[in-house]
Formats: sequence, structure tokens, C-alpha cells
Amino acid sequence: MAQKRPFNEGKRHFKKNKKQKKSTGTEGSNEDVLLADVRGLLARTRLDAGKDEENKLPDQHAELDLTISELSSTGDGLAEKDGQVYVIPFAVPGDNVRARVYKHMEEESYSLTDFVKVLSSSEHRTETPKCPYFTQCSGCQFQHLPYAYQLAHKRRVVEKAYQNFSKLSSVAVPKVGDTIGSPLQYGYRTKLTPHFDGPPGGRRDNRNGKPVTWPEVPPIGYMKKGTRKTMDIEDCPIGTGAVRIGLKSERKRVANQIDTYKRGATLLLRENTERRARDKDKEVHGDGEKTEGDAVLEDRGEYTHRKTCITDHKAISTEYVDDFRFDNPAGAFFQNNNSILPLVTQYIRDNILSSSPPDSTTPQIKNLVDAYSGSGFFTITLSSLFDKSIGIDISPQSIDSATQNAKLNNLPNDSTRFIAADASALFDALDVTKYKPEETVVVLDPPRKGCDEGFIRQLITYAPQRICYVSCNVHTQARDVGLLVGGLGGEEGMSSGLYEIESLRGFDFFPQTSHVEGVAILRKMARETEEEDVDEEGGVSLGDIRKNEEV
Repeated sequence: MAQKRPFNEGKRHFKKNKKQKKSTGTEGSNEDVLLADVRGLLARTRLDAGKDEENKLPDQHAELDLTISELSSTGDGLAEKDGQVYVIPFAVPGDNVRARVYKHMEEESYSLTDFVKVLSSSEHRTETPKCPYFTQCSGCQFQHLPYAYQLAHKRRVVEKAYQNFSKLSSVAVPKVGDTIGSPLQYGYRTKLTPHFDGPPGGRRDNRNGKPVTWPEVPPIGYMKKGTRKTMDIEDCPIGTGAVRIGLKSERKRVANQIDTYKRGATLLLRENTERRARDKDKEVHGDGEKTEGDAVLEDRGEYTHRKTCITDHKAISTEYVDDFRFDNPAGAFFQNNNSILPLVTQYIRDNILSSSPPDSTTPQIKNLVDAYSGSGFFTITLSSLFDKSIGIDISPQSIDSATQNAKLNNLPNDSTRFIAADASALFDALDVTKYKPEETVVVLDPPRKGCDEGFIRQLITYAPQRICYVSCNVHTQARDVGLLVGGLGGEEGMSSGLYEIESLRGFDFFPQTSHVEGVAILRKMARETEEEDVDEEGGVSLGDIRKNEEV
């Protein structure tokens, strides 16, 4: 029997059910982002207020025919019907699709569905997916969309992130630049981590001391969309050539050795690059790319890159970005799309320093502080712009890798260095006499959850002249930038922000997916004097902020 619920436009759509997991709607999770889009669509449909009629929600597993009105920031299609928003994966605005309901978020007025089939296609659905698992695998969402459409959508994602999560007025947010596309739309991922699950009852048998038995080789791959079931994936076209070769080899190895596993496992496939002089591989040049056994040979002008796949987490992988070399443990974090990294670093070089010509009142930027520095990517690639560069990270292992990478790139110790510091006191590790805030740029590249307020307090207290915020989650980036521009609100000495946004732009690190990376450039607002008193608007001076060390 169909469920019934009273229709009441307004707060009813967003009232939380106490039994449901609570969401703040401001933290930038997938649920928060989707809910913001749902609310926006409901507001735009302007349903007649005050209706008394009862609307029925369809039964679970019921199939509906729906017309897609927009694409959410999570990559799903959205359709509205009778005051309820339906979330349909792999759908495009303008599509008429059939979808199967599997979960109602009744108090928030949206329902999750499975894609069944296209009844009539949108004009935007023009591409033939290259992956046979598309619409089943949870990895890619956009293989049916032209790349220009993907880039335009991702620009809109950045715009909506700042509208929904920054709490800034529209005048405080500049026009978002066009999304910078990846040179490779397929074959770009240098790291894949397929997995397989343990045998049924395997843990129980293992606890009883009995041998684990595998009735068959389990599926090796990724989660099926909307489930916790692992799909068997034989090939992944967004992986690089070397990684795809590695996937085939690892699948064979696991099949041959499955009885040695006591439980499921996650596999590592990480590309490794050996740079060779051109004269050693003349046969490669002119043809772009060739295979040599399990290796891929790639023409790089005066060099040949010999690319192989590493499967040992502790082995060292080598990657080149332009002429910079980075060695890291294969299981450690490093960006997974090398083809776009030169565009990112060049964009930051072009924008990290002030675009205004220097004058007597503008301090010259001399220093770089790279917070969340990891293995030193931004510290090293940007170091030529500065007299002194320092990378700071909480992980000693990352600092060891970064220090080694600086040596590999012949950067002197006196101008480029790395230190480990606790995140709660990151800037206490800085010698402010050497890294004067007014002469310093801070680069931030935090994890997906963004910066916590304690870090934002430290950053505002330190008050660098400029900030470059690189983010793999533009929604948490918008939240954090909102604090830097709008202030921490109600906290003594930090009730107004120090910064204004100079530019915003997205970079497409992961084509065919809904993901977009963001780069925000911030500049410190001009003050007549650092020691000025709080003004009539409640603003605060830089001098006051620096005194507020314990906030």
C-alpha cells in the first residue's frame, strides 16, 4: 500500500526525523551538498502554499517515469514531482527516464532511486561511454556527457558551493573562472585501488581455527552503485596504460593465490615512471606510446618515460611533473592525475603573487609557507618564486619524503625546508622574524574535511599577506574561505574577516566524475594602520588580532 503524508510546503520539507542521522547541512558532506540542491530545487518550483491534499509517496521498488530538471553537485539528476525530489544517477537535464525508488528521505522531501532506462534522451546525452560497467559501477557519473558540458557543470558546482556554504554575500564572491580541463579525459588515473571481499563465513571459520575456504574467486573491483556489493571489474579505462596492465596482472595473481588469503583485501595499483634519455629509446619517438612487456613507453621529447605498475604499498614510486621529480611510498597520497598538474602549478605561479604593481605601501612577497605540505609538491614546484619556502605537515613520514624530494630537485636547505608540527599549533613552529606575515604567502591543501576552526584561528592570528587555498572539496573550501573573509563571528578579536577573495577557479582532476578541485586566491584587505581601533562597524585591526594568541 502506498505511503501517505500530509502536504505542507515550507518547513515540512526539511524537518529532521529524529530516527534519521542528523546533518548540519553546512559541513560539505555528500549528504549536505545534495540536501542543499534539493532545497534549491523545491524553492524554485514554487509549489502552491497551503494545499490540504494528501500526496502519496510511491512504494519502495516502485518504478516512476520522471523528467530531469537539473544536475546536482553530487553528479545525480534531480526531478521534482508532487513536492518530492527524486535523485536519479546517470541522468541528464532534459532526459525522460524510468527510475526505481529504493529509499525515501520523507522529512526532507527527497527520494533515492536506481536508474532503470532512458525513455527519451536529452540533447546533452551525446557520448558513448567507453566503460562497459557505466551505470553499474559507482566510480564515474558523466561518461555519457560531452566534456565541454562536464566543465561547464563543474564551474556551476563551484558557484553553488560558495552560495550554499560560505555564508558570504554575493558581492564578496567574485565571478568563478571557467573550469580548467584535464589534458587527458580517459587514461589519466595513476592510482587505482580495487578490492575483494572475504568468503562467506570466513571470519567465523578463522576464529575456530579452521582453514578459510573460497568456493570461487570473488569479484575484484569496485562497489556497485547504490549498494555495498563489489562488482567484478576486468578493466578501467580511466586508469593509465601501466595501471590497466597492472590490474590485469593483479587479477590473475589473486585468482592463482586466493587460498592464501584469510579475508578480503584492497589492492594497490600505482604508476611508477623511469625517465630515460632519448637516444636509448629512439624507436618510441614519433609514435607517442608503445608497450614493452608490462611497461608503457611514452614519448616526452628529449626523454622517454618508461611506466610500470607498483603493487607494494611500501615500494617507492617516482613521478615527474614538468621537470620536477617526486619519490614517495607507493601507498602514500599523491595527486592521481599527472596530466593536469603542470596546469595547476602554472596557474598558481601566475596568481599567487599580487597582480597589482608594487608600490611603497605594498610589502614585497618573499616567503612561502605550505601548510598540509605532504610530500612537498607545492613547496617544491613554487619555490623558485620565493627567497624562503617552508613546508609544514603533521606526518613525520611525509616530511621525510618532502625533504628527500627537495634534494632530488637540487633545492638548497637554506631556502627550502620542511618541518613536522602538530596541527593544533602549526604556526607556532614558524620563526616570524624570518617569515614575516606581511611578506608571506600561505598555501593550504587540506584533506576533504577542510580546516577546523582552530586552524583558521591560527591562520588569522598569523595574518599572511596572501593565501592560496587548494581543495579537493570545494564545499568545505567555501565554508573555510567564508570564515577568512567574513570572520569567525562572535569571537573576541575575530568578529570580522581579514581577507577578500581575489579569484576562484575549478580544475578537473577527475574527468567523467562529478569531482572538481578548487583554487581560491585571497589577499589581505588594506588597513590604514595595524593598530587602529575597532571601527563603528565592529571591524578589528591586524594588531588586535595578533594579540589574540589564546583565542
